[in-house]
Amino acid sequence: MSEDNLNQRMRRMLKPGAGLMMAGAGNALAARFIEAAGFPLMMVSGAAVANNYLGMPDIGLVSVTELADHVRAIREVVNIPILADADTGFGNALNTRRTVQLLERAGTNAIMLEDQTYPKRCGHFDGKDVIGKDEMVAKLKAAVDARVDPDLMILARTDARAVEGFEAALDRARAYQEAGADFLFIEAPLNEQELLSIPKAVPGIHLCNMVIGGKTPLLPREQLAEAGYACICYANAALQASMLAMQQVLGRLNEQGSIAGLENQLMMFADRQKVLDAAKYRELEQRYKS
Repeated sequence: MSEDNLNQRMRRMLKPGAGLMMAGAGNALAARFIEAAGFPLMMVSGAAVANNYLGMPDIGLVSVTELADHVRAIREVVNIPILADADTGFGNALNTRRTVQLLERAGTNAIMLEDQTYPKRCGHFDGKDVIGKDEMVAKLKAAVDARVDPDLMILARTDARAVEGFEAALDRARAYQEAGADFLFIEAPLNEQELLSIPKAVPGIHLCNMVIGGKTPLLPREQLAEAGYACICYANAALQASMLAMQQVLGRLNEQGSIAGLENQLMMFADRQKVLDAAKYRELEQRYKS
């Protein structure tokens, strides 16, 4: 399926109240697992890329070209729509314009831009700050102008809840929607009442982010869909699961000096090759064998 068709598919799916489940990936391997699990769409998580690729926290250290490389690699192995986390657009309105161009060419179907100062911080870290509302509006207008395909979606995220308060975050969401954002994301509401009230306070297409161990209460899909959310994102569930598994398995392996007793915690060789679609590459080798 072509990128254009994936863009259109994503637009068709994201409707108020749809409650679509979205998982996040930091590399192409995680993306394969997300698609195989049956998720209808996925996110390239900035935090997961920073953690996986750099082994560092999500504090704005990944560059735009590094992010584009990850999007490109993921696009090559999955055939579901991708939302790319573009942080702050990597600078001002002109930087944002180039970011959108790079990521669209890399194969994403939606791009998330946030109103934090640069370099940004994880949305559930303390010590965040946000740029002025008018500056973010200008960046969103640049993003809308920069896309080649009008079906590529722009997601506007605000982190103002932690800095200016809940009502200010709602006000920013309205302004971002008016600036041309296709859908909205108010990061880190602090309680159930705030979380459930957002889609009604600002009618439109909304994403919510369920951060395991973060500031926002974890509510079930049915309740969030009923509140009006189009998309429910678990941006780092795959990352957190893999981190815990690596810690446990490698710790026990080092202590015991063998793999005995750990087999049920590991994917076997044959299953691993199946995930990686190794058979397809063996067939290609035979096809082109001289």
